[in-house]
Amino acid sequence: MTAPRVLDLFSCAGGAAMGYHRAGFAVDGCDIAERPRYPFPYHRGDALEYLDRLITTGAIERYALVHASPPCQAKNTLTVGTNASQGWGGTHEDLVAPTRELLDRSGLPYVIEQPNGKAEIRKDVTLCGEMFALAVLRHRNFELGRWAVARPAHPKHRGYVRGWRHGVYRDGPYVAAYGEGGGKASVAEMQHAMGITWTDIHEELTEAIPPAYTGWIGTAFLTCRQEVFA
Repeated sequence: MTAPRVLDLFSCAGGAAMGYHRAGFAVDGCDIAERPRYPFPYHRGDALEYLDRLITTGAIERYALVHASPPCQAKNTLTVGTNASQGWGGTHEDLVAPTRELLDRSGLPYVIEQPNGKAEIRKDVTLCGEMFALAVLRHRNFELGRWAVARPAHPKHRGYVRGWRHGVYRDGPYVAAYGEGGGKASVAEMQHAMGITWTDIHEELTEAIPPAYTGWIGTAFLTCRQEVFA
């Protein structure tokens, strides 16, 4: 039996991709940067241009699902909070709306992933590491297009994220998988906390989502599809 295919746009190093793979998908990635550690077939190029070409040529029809994680710096919590208040950082392009426009045009079921913040997506599903007994919280929101699943319950967190906050150091069961210094996680700690072993690049790890998230989403999608065609 041929595995259903998922197109992983803005793929980075493959955190989302690995979760879909474990759920039973064949995965193809696309990212504008060189990603030699990406563990599946991969196209280097602009994700939206690539998606547009697949739609125009009809090649998009080989996929059962499209996952997109457009750059989130424009409206994530850090950008609109601490960085904005301190005057840090530059300008960032928000690609959520043009991504959704193309995904709607594709006619396929899709997933748009974004971190907490002001990104203009529906929060159809919100996942965090505590749901999967991980050592990170890493909340992520998912907009589901052309399919749906019940929102899972959000469990109570067991304590603090380890590190310095506003001059106070707190210990806790979770590590901070972003930035450097201030008690934030080492590369080895991030790898262990998120279940990502195929890259040891700090930037790729800080941008990744744990494969457990998309493993859950991929399994939910396949279950929905089986129910529809049962």
